[in-house]
Amino acid sequence: MHLSEHQPSDILKPLIKCYRLIDFDFQTDQPIPAKAYSPPPEHCLQFFPTPTQIDYLHNKQQIKPKNALIFGQHTVVNYRTVYKKFLSLQIVFQPGAISKLFKFPASLITNQALDAELVLGREVEAINDQLYHAKNHQQMIDIAESYLIAKTRLLQPELNRVDISARQMLNSNGIYTLDNFISKSCLCQKQFNRYFLHSVGISPKAFLRIVRFDEAYRLKNIHPKLSWFKLAIDCSYYDYQHLVKDCKDFTGYTPQEFFTIGSPERILGTEEVY
Repeated sequence: MHLSEHQPSDILKPLIKCYRLIDFDFQTDQPIPAKAYSPPPEHCLQFFPTPTQIDYLHNKQQIKPKNALIFGQHTVVNYRTVYKKFLSLQIVFQPGAISKLFKFPASLITNQALDAELVLGREVEAINDQLYHAKNHQQMIDIAESYLIAKTRLLQPELNRVDISARQMLNSNGIYTLDNFISKSCLCQKQFNRYFLHSVGISPKAFLRIVRFDEAYRLKNIHPKLSWFKLAIDCSYYDYQHLVKDCKDFTGYTPQEFFTIGSPERILGTEEVY
């Protein structure tokens, strides 16, 4: 199993947060459970050199990606089925980058996985084929870098106040009070909310809730013996019930129920910590 994050080159850092590589090889006949994918605070372009299936239970949608998908900001869980060999590359965007790159409001793809060919054209198939035939993981990163540099060479992204605020929210260090970010932006609340919805796809309040829940989710994976109460306090929840509410809103389960769901990583003896 290989699961890792890689930093982009300096020229791409204003647009790209990281590359995430997933390479699973299951040497077992044991059934592989679907991955309950909780909503992370991110947009991404994900390539699928090997087959997979994505299911959304809330609207009964099933997707079998042909080459790549553009994922908008999610507030719901989706379920990802992988097979004995699973290889994928996620290009995780900085907050606000997707609306600049693709020239449409991020709110248009909230809770959606859009066929990347509809936006980027047939070149997506060529890139996915290159990734499939790459000799190693570093070559996969190099392919993505070359593609993105060529794609963005004429783009001069300028960070606005809301983009800066959204990126600060990802590194909030336990500060989840919206007023703090609005004050620093020098915008009124209505302006801030409107611009944020265009750039990120959801309200700033909802985004902060997802940032905090994602922090709690990954902290529990890193420290599985940590009590739920301690985890809630460490992640700046008022109490355990506050965490329960967010978990139910985003996954449909209590924290204890959600963490009893099987995952492909656990078959391979690890957990998702990215």
